[in-house]
Amino acid sequence: MQQFADQCKEMARLMLGHNLASINQNGTITPIEGEEQRIDEPGHAALAIGEFYRATGEAELDGHDLVDLAARSITAQTFADPVAENGIAYAALGLLSFGPAKDRNPVWERLVEETRTRMDRLLLARSDHESHWQAFNVAKAVARYSMGLSKKDETGKLIDRFLNRIGEKSTGNFHDDSEDGKGVFNLYGVLSFIFIRQALQLHANIHLRDRKLPSLRTNAEKYLRLLPDLVREDGLGWSFGRGGGAYGQMHCISLILQGFRDNWIAEEKKAQYFDLLRRLFYFFYLTYLDQENGNLIIRDAERESTKLHTTRMADFDGARYLSQWARLASTINAPDPGDGFQSKSTSRFVIFDKSSRKEQGLFIYKDPESGLHVNIPLTHTDESNTSDSLAFPHSPGIFDWPVNRQLPVMIPELSFGTNKIIPSYFGKRCTTGLGLRRSIHFRYEQPDLVNTDQQIVPGLGSCKVSWTFSKNTITSEFIFSVKQPVTMDRMRYMLVIASPHSVHRVGNTFTLGREGLRCRVIKDDFQAQWAQTEVVTDDPAYKTLYGKIHYLQTLVRDHPLNMRPGQQYRLTVSFDPDLARVEG
Repeated sequence: MQQFADQCKEMARLMLGHNLASINQNGTITPIEGEEQRIDEPGHAALAIGEFYRATGEAELDGHDLVDLAARSITAQTFADPVAENGIAYAALGLLSFGPAKDRNPVWERLVEETRTRMDRLLLARSDHESHWQAFNVAKAVARYSMGLSKKDETGKLIDRFLNRIGEKSTGNFHDDSEDGKGVFNLYGVLSFIFIRQALQLHANIHLRDRKLPSLRTNAEKYLRLLPDLVREDGLGWSFGRGGGAYGQMHCISLILQGFRDNWIAEEKKAQYFDLLRRLFYFFYLTYLDQENGNLIIRDAERESTKLHTTRMADFDGARYLSQWARLASTINAPDPGDGFQSKSTSRFVIFDKSSRKEQGLFIYKDPESGLHVNIPLTHTDESNTSDSLAFPHSPGIFDWPVNRQLPVMIPELSFGTNKIIPSYFGKRCTTGLGLRRSIHFRYEQPDLVNTDQQIVPGLGSCKVSWTFSKNTITSEFIFSVKQPVTMDRMRYMLVIASPHSVHRVGNTFTLGREGLRCRVIKDDFQAQWAQTEVVTDDPAYKTLYGKIHYLQTLVRDHPLNMRPGQQYRLTVSFDPDLARVEG
């Protein structure tokens, strides 16, 4: 693992050095051309510098005084208007990275008294959150106590509150990243545990850290156990919900390395997780890292990222994670590789939450013979009008979707006046089972229809959904019924044809062959027609987290349909995708 640690350290040095010049004299961050500044970016920069200092012990990089740059960034974050709680948490951990006692912390010594006083006040002030923002409160409590700004340590209480809410909002003990309990299960659950664990490692009271680790492990292990089924053969990590792409790789790598460090991974499983780590990092290295210029490629002519991420923030986060990986890897002994990677057939529904009101989870299907590996999320999203969490098979390169847009990808969208109905977000009576010829099915119902704003529309109708998998053949069936006579204004169903990045990609990643998805409409009670294929290769609005979208194919009924109660309206579509690997 020492070679891996050294490689991460050199990459962090290159990436951080490439971005230090963006830190202005007043500590604010100059954005990449064409992007806007984020208010919490100075905090991300401070933590990246702090983690690099912890990993290398170097206080200077390429002629830049890291202590001075950290002090500038922390000052800018402290006086940012409006106050960014997340930025303050990142800045606080960045400060703490240079030493737990303020009388021996070189960055603290460079902060003027006004900055020290305001930071103390900001670390004390906190809003109670039920989302991943609660992890930022934990970090602020750690920093305030460890720096000697308070004799009262609230860290334990805040961690307990964070963990208790997981049990209250999720029967599967996964983190619901919403403030209202509607069920948003995404990558930010992994981020929360990584951030809290990182904060605890910096806590001045090691005894509290040791007391809280078992509780953290109980919940974090849920995500660790999910990774072997979630990570694709080519190393693609978390690929649904908000925050995928480069972050879908980085968060998973950090979780595994923390699991190794804390002995959360059983001895007999270490070879398997080491292989996961290798594949995740290889995908990250080739897909998102520009080795020549030393930055992350999260958006360019072919690729886009969520609006919440800037290139500058991603670069500082990348440098931070690479420094963290170098530090963690140097403490880990590589296990015996065993038999290497062996893809196994998988079909299971991971329950995130199950109650009388709703059922949410993730269906995972993997066929080792063909290489088909898809995830169907059944969860709300914290962002409206995006496709990231819609209930269709997610598999970049094969079944793609656009960033920052909502399209009814592989699922029908029915319009009733101002309501656009889509069978996603939650279900009831979710079941999986074995069918004819060893096929696998995943089924759920929606007793009341849901619109694209994630709101239940009572009294309108219901829907039954069934996905059937047989090797690499997929059949989807949607059965709608209404509770009273109603006119449907429009129905559309879309296919998105994209490709991996032309340069930044893994050589064995999946793509579609010449025959494409081989889509067949088996039953269509809506009597829709395929519209002319829309070519969007030159349209910058249509990109994925991984590559460019080239074609949109739309099955549409653009004239009204009078729907009657007691009658079922069925749409059945099958796919036999021509799976291929990219060259080079």
